[in-house]
Amino acid sequence: MIPRLLSTALLAAVTLSAQRFAFVDATPGFTKVSTSALYTDALGYGFEPNTNAQPSYFSVRVPAEGNYKVTLTLGAADHDSDTTVKAELRRLMLEKVRTTAGHYETRTFIVNTRTPKIPGGGEVRLKDREKTTEARAWDDKITLEFTGPHPAIKTVEIEKAPAELPTLYIAGDSTSTDQPVEPFNSWGQMITRFFDPGIAVASHGESGESLRSFIGEQRLAKLMSVIRPGDFLLIQMGHNDQKEKGEGVGAFTTYAADLKTFIEAARQHGATPFLVTPVNRLTFNDKNEITNSLGDYPEAVRRVGSEQNVPVIDLNAMSKPFYEALGPVTAHLAFAGTDTTHHSDYGSYELAKAIVTAIRKANLPLAKYLLDTPDFDPSHPDPVATFDIPAEPIPGVADRPYGQ
Repeated sequence: MIPRLLSTALLAAVTLSAQRFAFVDATPGFTKVSTSALYTDALGYGFEPNTNAQPSYFSVRVPAEGNYKVTLTLGAADHDSDTTVKAELRRLMLEKVRTTAGHYETRTFIVNTRTPKIPGGGEVRLKDREKTTEARAWDDKITLEFTGPHPAIKTVEIEKAPAELPTLYIAGDSTSTDQPVEPFNSWGQMITRFFDPGIAVASHGESGESLRSFIGEQRLAKLMSVIRPGDFLLIQMGHNDQKEKGEGVGAFTTYAADLKTFIEAARQHGATPFLVTPVNRLTFNDKNEITNSLGDYPEAVRRVGSEQNVPVIDLNAMSKPFYEALGPVTAHLAFAGTDTTHHSDYGSYELAKAIVTAIRKANLPLAKYLLDTPDFDPSHPDPVATFDIPAEPIPGVADRPYGQ
């Protein structure tokens, strides 16, 4: 047990020295963890309470925010296994890793952690939900979720990622943020699965955000305090900006100007910005076509991209054939329940694949970090019936996300 009165420096050293965990056998250099070991601040690691059934959430305190390399050995000596791994607030990291009895797979990925504090003073003005159901997105722990029909974890290793490792940051709204509970999900939670360990993905998006509120709540200041030369920034807003009122407020005026503010901020820090057009809502007309419910906002993104020489990932254009291919009867399965803005696990996974394909086809600098996955045609989506990313069976309070 770690005494509570240790100095900050000594606590960091102790925490760093206890980042290798074994769940099955005692392994030299690893801390043996029993399934009954619940997380406490004093211990600094353990399973989160109320996870005796699958999925299991295993948390490890880390000494500082930033990027961490996580290495897992998956498999079991006496049975086949099928393990899906998510991190922090339901970010998909590993999809259905299968092993046969007596065989093991070692996989590595990068997890980004953050706190609300801004170096030099100030902090992000968190919404109430970010302090409760979304708290894992802002705490001082790495939380790993192990789920699937037969999950099996032999060891977990956590270490600080190299300082030179690039990070892909996301500034967005509820369609890209880390949604806390089923049935809601976002493409930002799924896109992590498609990048290799050569890059971290860090979503700073939050439900209800517009470009203007993102600035006002100190989220842009926080993001700019951690972004570094060689990093990347995906910017996707529009759903909530569309609802802002006032003299001169509009897509080609205030919204375009704010997009340029984000672009300039990223460039001033040596980072590369990309724009993402706002994803369509589920709005079919009587001809079974998706109508534009976002006004001039998608076009404003395209224009700013052209004017500022910033690549545009046209998710608005790609989501239209995706919904239309499913049709009015089935398309709702890409969304969370009766919601027409926020997506289900299936919908967000397909949209993430669309973004990844656009990055690869445009040969953007991010392309070299993508895993070798097939290109995705939005007009021919994966059948809903074959989608089998495990959902969280432990129920949560599925409040509708802010905004939209």
